[in-house]
Amino acid sequence: MENKERILEKATQLFMRYGIRSITMDEIAAQLGISKKTIYQFFTDKDAMVEAVVNEEMKRNEQDCREFSSSAENAVHEIFQAMDGIEEMLKTMNPQLIHDLEKHHPAAFKRLKQYKYQFLYTMIIANLERGMGEDLYRTDLNADITSRHRIETAFMPFNQEAFPHNKYPMNQTCQELAILYLHSICNAEGKKLIEKYLNERNKMILHEQKIS
Repeated sequence: MENKERILEKATQLFMRYGIRSITMDEIAAQLGISKKTIYQFFTDKDAMVEAVVNEEMKRNEQDCREFSSSAENAVHEIFQAMDGIEEMLKTMNPQLIHDLEKHHPAAFKRLKQYKYQFLYTMIIANLERGMGEDLYRTDLNADITSRHRIETAFMPFNQEAFPHNKYPMNQTCQELAILYLHSICNAEGKKLIEKYLNERNKMILHEQKIS
């Protein structure tokens, strides 16, 4: 693996686990067993490194979203696959990360906002059109408003004022908000699928708990 890729991988691991603000360039260098000078050969400063990490994470997320879309049985199933993907990501993600981006790394936060209202917006619109075409979603939806609503609610669990993390676990909050969203857009047939996939999901969770 090239040095730049190794640095990005380690920085991503540390930022995701501890948040961005608490990790210094010195700590990243120490974890990799290299000098800070080597890091500066690839990244001019911490801002540049954070932006590179955000870009890589967005690329990975794009791949995941396209995979969910292509492999899903239907539009409702696509949302459930996305929920599983988010849950997996949150297992290793410090809830402070988005706040750190907004407060200390405005360029990277701007990229995230662009990503939300370009790529994610497009994917949600496509899912809405798919669901209506499959006769699973309401046909009276305003796709633009619905998509923007979904984007904002998807990031609400990171807001500690609205959902203090010591009281509202992020995984649970993300799932509850996703299910609320689905119920708001599904027709009777779509709601049957919500219950089907929820039951399957709960059975899988119980099975995994028994094994562990």
